Amino acid sequence: MAEERELILKLGQKITDRIGVKVTTKDPEYWGLAGVITDEMAEVALSMKVRVPATAPQIAKKCGKSLERTEELLQEMSVIGLIEYNWENKDHVKQYILPMFVPGCAEFMMMNEKQVEEHPELADFFENMSRLPLEKITPMVPLGGAGIGMHVIPVEQAIPATQQSVSVEHISYWLKKYENKYAVGACSCRRQQRVRGEGTGEIEGELCIGVGDMADYLVETGKGRYIDLNEVLEILQRAEDNGFVHQITNIDGEDKIFAICNCAPGVCNALRTSQLFNTPNLSRSAYRASVESDKCVACGRCVEFCPTGAAKLGQKLCTKNGPVKYPQAELPDAVKWSKEKWDPDYRDNAKINCYDTGTAPCKTACPAHLPVQGYIKMASQGRYMDALKLIKNENPFPAVCGAICNRRCEDACTRGTIDEPIAIDEIKKFIAAKEINEKDRYIPKTVNHEGKQFEEKIAIVGAGPAGMSAAYYLRCKGYPVTVFEREDKAGGMLLNGIPSFRLEKDVIAAEIEVLKTMGVEFRFGIDVGSDVTIQQLRDEGYKAFYIAIGARGGRMAGVPGEDAKGVMSGIEFLNKVNKDEEHMKLSGKTVVIGGGNVAMDVARTALRAGSDDVSMYCLESRDEMPAAKDEIEEALEENISINNGWGPKEIITENGRVKAVVLKKCTSVFNEEKRFAPVYDENDTITIECDNVLLSIGQQIIWGNLLAGTKVELNKNGTAKADPVTYQTAEPDIFVGGDVYTGPRFAIDAIAAGKEGCVSIHRFVHKGHSLTLARDLRHFIELDKNNLDIEEYDNAKRQRPGRKSGDAASTYRDLREIFTEEQLKTEASRCLGCGATVVDPNKCIGCGLCTTKCEFDAIHLSRDLPDASRMTKSEDKLKKILPYMIKREIKIKFNKDKK
Repeated sequence: MAEERELILKLGQKITDRIGVKVTTKDPEYWGLAGVITDEMAEVALSMKVRVPATAPQIAKKCGKSLERTEELLQEMSVIGLIEYNWENKDHVKQYILPMFVPGCAEFMMMNEKQVEEHPELADFFENMSRLPLEKITPMVPLGGAGIGMHVIPVEQAIPATQQSVSVEHISYWLKKYENKYAVGACSCRRQQRVRGEGTGEIEGELCIGVGDMADYLVETGKGRYIDLNEVLEILQRAEDNGFVHQITNIDGEDKIFAICNCAPGVCNALRTSQLFNTPNLSRSAYRASVESDKCVACGRCVEFCPTGAAKLGQKLCTKNGPVKYPQAELPDAVKWSKEKWDPDYRDNAKINCYDTGTAPCKTACPAHLPVQGYIKMASQGRYMDALKLIKNENPFPAVCGAICNRRCEDACTRGTIDEPIAIDEIKKFIAAKEINEKDRYIPKTVNHEGKQFEEKIAIVGAGPAGMSAAYYLRCKGYPVTVFEREDKAGGMLLNGIPSFRLEKDVIAAEIEVLKTMGVEFRFGIDVGSDVTIQQLRDEGYKAFYIAIGARGGRMAGVPGEDAKGVMSGIEFLNKVNKDEEHMKLSGKTVVIGGGNVAMDVARTALRAGSDDVSMYCLESRDEMPAAKDEIEEALEENISINNGWGPKEIITENGRVKAVVLKKCTSVFNEEKRFAPVYDENDTITIECDNVLLSIGQQIIWGNLLAGTKVELNKNGTAKADPVTYQTAEPDIFVGGDVYTGPRFAIDAIAAGKEGCVSIHRFVHKGHSLTLARDLRHFIELDKNNLDIEEYDNAKRQRPGRKSGDAASTYRDLREIFTEEQLKTEASRCLGCGATVVDPNKCIGCGLCTTKCEFDAIHLSRDLPDASRMTKSEDKLKKILPYMIKREIKIKFNKDKK
């Protein structure tokens, strides 16, 4: 055990503002200083008074050292971060200050990057000293913070012009006060969390702005660099774009600050006061947000960016018992407050999207949780490009999904309980078509902490919907992304597994072109595993891999005769047709085995490929068939017969070619646990003469050599084993998504997985960041549609798009029209507007970020806590705390007596 250093103990005791604590070697006040402060430095610091400026000659006289040696030590101590300095005196003489720990020297020490890497214990030191002094005192702090810590300052544009504000509430006031004296440095809180292994994807970067003499201190001690006003404004705007909260130091009264910080929720030690301790008085501004429910469309953008979880999605519609009453967080104003009132999981709880009573069913049901109400409202207002941008926050392929989505949002739509669901997909298709037909496409900008490109290269394996979605969102964050694809074009199963009469190739190409314009690199004709290995790509500098190769292989039935000519899997057949519609032909009678959406595509494609007659046979009854109802209807309209309750037993051949297929009766498809376990009557059979048999009974993943040399494990069905939240496999730098993880699903499922893959990879490639901490789990709850009181609604009928002229059964072209503008507006008017954001005023800290994200002018700040703008010097904190504490104790006693 290291020898106890008495001077360090004394110094820790001198600086600490923990009430009633006798510092020992086990306390952070000791071990945080011991690693970086020499005893000689401690002697100098002990001769100083906390937060009382002194010149070098004054300090030299008190510590008994020569002026020259004192100045040398003061310079070293300044670089370390133990002390600061300024010139705030009438003679403009440099004076040194021994600050408190936080905000102060613990923070300054974290800003010395080299020092922190050599002494990682400083991260724990900073965390402890920002938390421990507050544990007992936070409930007793009045509005304004009483000269403790930091103070939220609202986004300036969010401050209502109609309300009387004071100067200290405006960033512009402080920038004017310290005109031309700005420096920027790395965020100590983000660095602390990264070093402690608790980063949440918020990269430290240059985000903390020192003003006045602090700017000189930061530059001269190597903790920052000078910047001009334009760069200050760029940083502030970038912070707002990324959802960072503006805060100013709040320990020097109303006439002085020394920093404007841009704080990340879940990371910032100062914001923690209103989250961990549930005591927002310490940091909140004079403002609180509230929602105009009539304008709100539950798009969720404000919820996504709310730093405290004050904004959550709820419902706009009344229940049969009246409006929903939403809970509000308990505050320490009039109740005893101790650890059981804290929220140790605040980082995760702040990311809860939705109240337990639920929100709009459309947003809930969509795997990507698109802001359906939002883009419908925008479309109805003619704001088509705004609607497209809103969609692309969650789905980069709206035109593709408009053509092929299985419309779970419509299945869940509340309007369906009245007459028919809103034609959500048709509205999205209209919006997407507007862009497809435009020369100028929407190209999203990079939005990250510094507004510049990252260096970490990311490899995507597979150019299907999951892989390309991951690539899209990684590019939005600023990563260099390369997509490796074994085929000669991007699109995956969208291109090769879906016939053109459902998804035209130019629609896919147009949306992929956006990715290319964004800078996503595509390398075609490369089979990763054969042409290049994962390890070779690592050697080329790729830091993470997202594998999304889809389930491109078709399953066979395992029955006699299936190796005959004229028999192939439905997937293989679709692939051949999509690559060469003109020459891939069938003749005679075709039997399609299967009852899912792919089987429907296969049957309808077989008709277009030249079959005289197409019949389908599947195990399920008509009600059990997995195919979408509209696909079944379209197949029937094309005179394709659908026969339920039959499965393949044998394929009869003649001269090596199909002659007929023998089918056996399926008596049940699922067991009592609702699992797929078909039971047959082997004696009840039928024989169907045919020339072609297309087996569409499932898909399989063809891994090849892709995973050779890796630790990735597979399940029995061939899918990859991975964490259900992060998609990380047993090989830490390999993530998976789409069909290779879930098995065959729909494009929208893959798209949602691609976005989550981006979240994980962003965190993974930056050391010290957790893949799960403070992660938005995207968990939404559907409101109770059986408990609604809907009195008034637009009684327009559901609109149906027209069809182009031509015989559908004889063309590969998509004959479905999009809505007319009149139809779109009529259909949009049918939306009941189920969801709305609800703000808990007890959790809101008045940062105003929500107002910058709302595209509907539905959320605003109001100045209903003016006392929160009363800034106090740290030395005067007890003058504020004691009166408030007495009043609070009286309230607590009164409440207790009432009970």
